[in-house]
Amino acid sequence: MTKHPFIFEPGHWLGEGKITLSMMEEKELPFFTRWTIPLADEKGMIHAMQEIQIAGLSDIMQNEFTFFDQSKEGFAIQLDNQSIGKVVGAGRINPDVIAWEFRLGHLGFEGFEFYELSKEPDVYQMHAEYATADDFRTIIHGKVWRKLEETSEEQSSESK
Repeated sequence: MTKHPFIFEPGHWLGEGKITLSMMEEKELPFFTRWTIPLADEKGMIHAMQEIQIAGLSDIMQNEFTFFDQSKEGFAIQLDNQSIGKVVGAGRINPDVIAWEFRLGHLGFEGFEFYELSKEPDVYQMHAEYATADDFRTIIHGKVWRKLEETSEEQSSESK
């Protein structure tokens, strides 16, 4: 499998960009995101948490992603959130991109996300689009980067 630090290595990732929500008259809104990615469990499953804060909206949206059945070319992915419940999709990996999609016609839900490695280390440019049967559309452009963890020396000096 191609080694990508995002998703496949434990740590925290931050992100920002613009999101367009069709329910808000196609207005672009700034968003911020935080991913928490733990070590894979004994079955090789990665249970990641994503939090999204959209400017102008008071709620923080939470998505739980589970990445499993990893191979050289791809993986299976499960998304769980309050609005749509649990859905399963397919992911692809190549040396420059991590991507996944959900195509669930019976639920009236489909979408995709892709994360492309930037020239900067530990930075990905991202794009996502989602749609529901009731014509609710979301388009997202942004980037994510690895959050530098504080060293134990920095943590101890802050607690003084």
